[in-house]
Formats: sequence, C-alpha cells, structure tokens
Amino acid sequence: MRILVTGGAGFIGSHFVRSCVADADADGYANGYDVTVLDKLTYAGNPANLAPVAGRFTFVHGDICDAGLLRETVPGHDVVVNFAAESHVDRSIAGAGEFVRSNVLGVQTLMQACLDAGTPRVVQVSTDEVYGSIAAGSWDETAPLGPNSPYAASKAGGDLIALAFARTHGLPVSITRCGNNYGPYQYPEKVVPLFTTRLLDGLNVPLYGDGGHVRDWIHVDDHCRAVRLVTERGVPGEVYHVAGTAELTNLELTGRLLHALGADWRRVERVPDRKGHDRRYSLADDKLRALGYAPRTGFERGLAETVAWYAANRRWWEPLTARVPRTTAAGRVDPAGLRGGVVLTGS
Repeated sequence: MRILVTGGAGFIGSHFVRSCVADADADGYANGYDVTVLDKLTYAGNPANLAPVAGRFTFVHGDICDAGLLRETVPGHDVVVNFAAESHVDRSIAGAGEFVRSNVLGVQTLMQACLDAGTPRVVQVSTDEVYGSIAAGSWDETAPLGPNSPYAASKAGGDLIALAFARTHGLPVSITRCGNNYGPYQYPEKVVPLFTTRLLDGLNVPLYGDGGHVRDWIHVDDHCRAVRLVTERGVPGEVYHVAGTAELTNLELTGRLLHALGADWRRVERVPDRKGHDRRYSLADDKLRALGYAPRTGFERGLAETVAWYAANRRWWEPLTARVPRTTAAGRVDPAGLRGGVVLTGS
C-alpha cells in the first residue's frame, strides 16, 4: 500500500511514519507500507524526527498549498493522510495569516489534488479545539463547531472544506479529531516537553492563570493507531473522535511533571492567562471504539517514558530550545520572550 503523509516530519506525523515503516506493528504483523513524506520543514518540521527510519521512505520537500507540486506527488498513492498544519495557539493569536493559509487553503488545495488524482482514501487529521470549550460532559461527533482561537477556527475551516469535498464530489475523506498529544519528538513549545526540558535545565516553568484549564491527554502512539484504523475502516464523509486516557487540569499535569523530575512548586511561575483560553475539552470516542479501537498507553507509564526520553535525548531538543529565550536576567522564565518562541501551558 502506498501512503502519502503530509506533515510527516512533525511530531505526530513523524510518529505515524515511523510506525508505518517499522518491520512490524505492535501486534507483530508486518506493515509493508510504501511511504512518501511531504513536509515544508517549517520550525516544527524536523528531519531528525525521521532519522530512526532513514532510507525507508521517500521524502518530498514542499508545501500542501503548492498545487503544482501536489499534482506531481499525489497520484499513485492509495491513501493520503494530512497531518500538515500550523498548530500553535499562541502563535495564531499573535498572527493568524499563516494558520488560515496552511489549515484552510492548504486543505482545499490537497483535497482538490486528491480528487483530481482519484485517491481511494483520504484522512484529515484535526483537533478537539474546533468545538470551543465544554463545561461538563463530552462532545460527540454531531456537536456544533464553536472555535475560539484563530488556530481552532482555521482547523474548523479546513474540516468543513474536507467535508464539502466529500459531500459535493464524493471524495472518500474521513476526519479524525483528537485531544492533547504527548510523547517523544514533540517540539518544545508544547507544555509537556517545555516543562520537561526546562526542569531538566534547572529552570522555572510558566503556568497560565489559575491552572484550572482541563485537557484530555493521549499518547501519540495511541493517536496514530487510531488514524491508521480510520484509514482502514473509517466511513468516508464521517468524523471520528480519538479520546485520551487522562483528563487533567494544568495544575495536576504540572504537579505530575514536577514529581517526575524531582522538582517542587517553587519552580513554577504564574503568568497572566492568554486571550480566549478554552477552559475544558472532552471527547466521546464511542464511534471509533466501535471500529475496534482502544488505547494502549496509560498516562502514568506514558508520561514516565516521555520524561525519560527527553532526559536521554538532549542532542535532539537542545538545538531547538537554543532558538528562544530561556530565562530572565534574574534566572526566571521570561513570559514575554516565551510568547515569541514557545507556548505557555495549555494546548
């Protein structure tokens, strides 16, 4: 089977690629996938993420907004999975233009290329943030979209474009929506690697507002297994939720990371809440479980393994954290500097 993975050098996309080209999956079955990765290699697209499987896939350097490149690249693939996206909420608040370009225009351009090529199967990878905030309970796939951040709005726009291609043209595309991912190779602007790398360096960590924002956490491997399942069994034109294994406030997550790294609450610096910060996300994933899905990585084990990975792989993350300010002159975190380069806590 020939699979095109757009955004395949990013955190989640690269895990998907590594799992597809491994000799066997978690159940011991041979994969046999012929994988092409298309990635623009922005700041979050890192060739080092694919180094463990170098030589086992074809790489195309490019942008999903490049219609000409897609006309050359898409044909001949049995499946196209779109992980390509701008996904950093704080960056979208600072400037939404690139988010609209990549997450809306990019999806339209890719869907058109898949339609023109007669691609048999397409999966658009999205986020729970398209729904906005939910005070209690969990969203199912029929919930109305109510995004609050420019990032979430751009992802909602891309989802609607994909569904329009399914309904208008019969493009066999399904959508997955997932909560907060964590795991190895995650760019250190996101909360788990940000806090982990700062604590490993003996630095303080920033906590937004009162820390009561709730997120549903899932290991990246479980997310990627869910996406693969939807490529195989998902119904075209349908949306599938991928729920996590731990619903935690940011305070609770911070406490677990402090404990894992032998630090205390003196290392936490409160910073002002960000604009339009969604209070809680939660997904119901009964529809996906009906296809045979179940998560395998419990949060306690997954977080411990993730922290251990960052502790053992400084050569991967130190060049990335060196690009942004790490401390103030007094040795404390500089929230103004962080806003320009990395996300504060939250999704």
